[in-house]
Amino acid sequence: MTTLFISDLHLSADRPDIAACFLHFMETEARQCEALYVLGDLFESWIGDDDDTPFHRQVIQAFRNLTASGVPCYFIHGNRDFLIGKRFARESGIQLMDEHSVIDLYGTPALILHGDTLCTRDEGYQAYRRKVHNKFIQWLYFRLPLSARRNIGNKLRSKSSEENQHKSYEIMDVTPEEVDTQFARHQVPLMIHGHTHRPAVHETGNDGKTLTRIVLGDWYEHGSVLVCTPQGQTLESRPFTTKA
Repeated sequence: MTTLFISDLHLSADRPDIAACFLHFMETEARQCEALYVLGDLFESWIGDDDDTPFHRQVIQAFRNLTASGVPCYFIHGNRDFLIGKRFARESGIQLMDEHSVIDLYGTPALILHGDTLCTRDEGYQAYRRKVHNKFIQWLYFRLPLSARRNIGNKLRSKSSEENQHKSYEIMDVTPEEVDTQFARHQVPLMIHGHTHRPAVHETGNDGKTLTRIVLGDWYEHGSVLVCTPQGQTLESRPFTTKA
C-alpha cells in the first residue's frame, strides 16, 4: 500500500526534462499507488481552463489515463495554478480539494495544503494573494481574451521573480507561529505541504506529542516524491533521464 504526494513541478513546454520525468512517473510509479495527491504548482502558470495548448492536453491526458486506470488523484491549488477549475477537473478526472484539507493517511490524520498560506511574513505576497483570489476580480479576468491573460501572467511572473530576489530567507519561508496555529486548529499530528522548495522533515514536541511537518521538494533539478506507506513516510528524488 502506497500513497504518493508531489508539488511544485512548475510544468511548462520550456522544460521538457521536467515534463518527461513527470510523464514517466505518471505512466509507471503512479499506476501502482493507492492515491496520488498534487499539492499545487503543477504548472508554471495557468491562465484558465480554456488555454487548450497541446502541452496542456498532454498533461491532462496523463491524469485521465491514471484516473481511468482506477487510481484516484487529488489536487490542491498552488499560487501558480489557483485558476485550475471544474473543466480541468472533469477532463483530467482529478478531484479538487479545499486549500486546507485533512485526510486519513493510514490511520494518521494529516493536514495537506500548498503552503503559501503559511508564509505570513511575506506581507506583499499575502496582499497579492487576497486580490487574485477575489471572486469578482477573477470574474473580470476570465472575460479577457487569452492573449491578454497570457500577457498579464507573463508580467506577474517577471515581477514576482524580481521581487523574490530581494526577499530574505525568513520572509519567504513559513512562519513558525502560523504552523503552530494550523496544527492546533486542525488537531493533527502531521502536516504536508510544498511551496517553499525546501524539502525536509521537521519534528517538534508539543504537550508530550510529536508534531511532524513534511515539506515537499520542487522538480527543478530532479523529480521529488513523498512516498507514504502504513510504516511511515520518505522523501525521495527521481532523476531526469530523458527529454520529452
